[in-house]
Amino acid sequence: MLGMCRGRRKFLAASLALLFIPALTWLYLSVGSFQVKPLPLSPLETQSSTPAGGAGERQALESRVRAVEEENRALRRQLSRPPRSPSSRLPYGGHRGNQSRAHSEEGTGDNEGQKAAAAAAAAANNSDCVQQPVVDKCETIHVAIVCAGYNASRDVVTLVKSVLFHRRNPLHFHFITDSIAQQILSSLFHTWMVPAVRVDFYDADELKSEVSWIPNKHYSGIYGLMKLVLTKTLPPDLQKVIVLDTDITFATDIAELWAVFHKFKGQQVLGLVENQSDWYLGNLWKNHRPWPALGRGFNTGVILLLLDRLRKLRWEQMWRLTAERELMSMLSTSLADQDIFNAVIKQNPFLVHQLPCFWNVQLSDHTRSEKCYKDVSDLKVIHWNSPKKLRVKNKHVEFFRNLYLTFLEYDGNLLRRELFGCPSEADHNSENLQKTLSELDEDDPCYEFRRERFTVHRTHLYFLHYEYDVTPDNADVTLVAQLSMDRLQMLEAICKHWEGPISLALYLSDAEAQQFLRYAQGSEVLMSRGNVGYHVVYKEGQFYPVNLLRNVAMRHVNTPYMFLSDIDFLPMYGLYEYLRKSVAQLDMANTKKALVVPAFETLRYRLSYPKSKAELLSQLDMGTLFTFRYHVWTKGHAPTNFAKWRTATTPYRVEWEADFEPYVMVRRDSPEYDRRFVGFGWNKVAHIMELDAQEYEFVVLPNAYMIHMPHAPSFDITKFRSNKQYRVCLKTLKEEFQQNMSRRYGFAALKYMTAENNS
Repeated sequence: MLGMCRGRRKFLAASLALLFIPALTWLYLSVGSFQVKPLPLSPLETQSSTPAGGAGERQALESRVRAVEEENRALRRQLSRPPRSPSSRLPYGGHRGNQSRAHSEEGTGDNEGQKAAAAAAAAANNSDCVQQPVVDKCETIHVAIVCAGYNASRDVVTLVKSVLFHRRNPLHFHFITDSIAQQILSSLFHTWMVPAVRVDFYDADELKSEVSWIPNKHYSGIYGLMKLVLTKTLPPDLQKVIVLDTDITFATDIAELWAVFHKFKGQQVLGLVENQSDWYLGNLWKNHRPWPALGRGFNTGVILLLLDRLRKLRWEQMWRLTAERELMSMLSTSLADQDIFNAVIKQNPFLVHQLPCFWNVQLSDHTRSEKCYKDVSDLKVIHWNSPKKLRVKNKHVEFFRNLYLTFLEYDGNLLRRELFGCPSEADHNSENLQKTLSELDEDDPCYEFRRERFTVHRTHLYFLHYEYDVTPDNADVTLVAQLSMDRLQMLEAICKHWEGPISLALYLSDAEAQQFLRYAQGSEVLMSRGNVGYHVVYKEGQFYPVNLLRNVAMRHVNTPYMFLSDIDFLPMYGLYEYLRKSVAQLDMANTKKALVVPAFETLRYRLSYPKSKAELLSQLDMGTLFTFRYHVWTKGHAPTNFAKWRTATTPYRVEWEADFEPYVMVRRDSPEYDRRFVGFGWNKVAHIMELDAQEYEFVVLPNAYMIHMPHAPSFDITKFRSNKQYRVCLKTLKEEFQQNMSRRYGFAALKYMTAENNS
């Protein structure tokens, strides 16, 4: 309050001066010709004025007026700087107070000199009078993140979303990753297509030898040490970079943090926030012996690195010598790279520029993070640096959790915002897409169908942990399927029926992806299966992109063969092993074959699943089961020849017929599905036609079967049945597909035109 009152007084005094001095000057000059005695402006003028000194007095007064006007101009410049806008209060009733005091209290250690220095630094960083450095509108901000494994690749997306949400500058992400994270993140950014964002990857496996000699007890493992070698890893011409942990959430524009580089002085090369726990004070428990640190030490979840200066200081040699010396007594690190950074700073305190603690509000248990903020505007960066993450104990954890969940479930498609006025690198994929879309006729009644074929859906591969061990017989089979949120309940049942690897494409919104994550993590059945690959394709557009989803699942099959199924079907118990044996028996490796698994259906939600072919035939005769779609779409599976299958004991070949759409096992190199077919209708028919055109043999397996389980009609089939234009467009797409087949396969494809006309 005292500082605010003083500021108001200064403003009032300056305003009065601006009004009073020009008026006084005008009054003096206008009445000077009438020989009115001027008012004395100072004791000096009173003593020196004489009746005969009118000219001298006037010169003295003019000189004084010029001096005062110069002071006024200086005041105007200061007052023209925009004041800080008042901000809303936190929901827990915090009040805006003296922020300098709040931040200086947080940035303290036990040493009084450190307290004074921290207070001065915090006051300087939070001064209302000093204008903050401005980052150029089109200046690229560089961000480095170490990310390894499936879980970290999922967690880092929330950080990226929070940065993209607030940013106004081009961004260049530098990811230090293992092969898993690189595959996931490269696919994600490639399909995300965010303008003015560049991504580079650096192989963490090549860096392991640089830090593997350091014993580390931290849960981050060897990857928790790799920030130490960024000067060697990142491009030599990169001068500065912001380094972030994956469990960070931004609540402001990252350009504000980038601007802090301008405040570095002397030999300062590291920008860090003081550690907000008592870890480095060594008083957490009896015989607690942390690594050496300056006062409370510093947290390395957010680091500003001046790479060019660090290289000149021989940073590599500096941290290595320090680590070797300390490990002789400490034996291992407890907090990974943070211990070594702090040991170096202890010996070389001039290296560090202390950041205000709102740049790294640390939400681990028993921290002093509450001293970092009074208002919402104080929050800049939130750091979930506890193994408990969102379950951490904190007075305001609900507020922080809601902020985190906002970005966790935020629609990432909305972050594809252009940065107007900034030149960007040419993105050929984006340019080609825009060119293709511009060639479509928007007045075409089927425009939306045609557009969907070219829509790029943001895709997150391996959303959950995945493990697959290659089988030595080279005959393994992966079940391939796709689903949306309303079919989630089928996953556990399928996993019980099929013990082999599974590749699933899930069509979800960002919020639904988190619901799926919670569902999967709460399921013992799903968590016990490491060989299921879950690939999230994010929702966009009005159609269900069924064939795109199938293609995504197919592309990430790691076995030589794949069984192309649908999520509504339960395969018979033992089908996985039966298909594996059929690979060798039917010489699948050297022939083009599509092994047909006969499909049946039940109208009962509770079914005693048949454990053998004999039991299935019994239920078929009793009317508990039916051949699939016999009453609405007989042509789809009629070529399977169910009458022959009832008594068959050996595989038999069938010929392609119009509208044939069986479920088949094929080699991994078989053709993909045609993306033009979306929603309901002809999506599988077109694929089977393609297989036939490529001379695949359709062979029915005599002892294999699958059963379709009942469910409510999908939104797309409802549209197909009720919307005439939908059916017209589907017919148009079928004709165009057949014409394409004729062009690609020539005379052999004429039978598809003939069969369609006769059907």
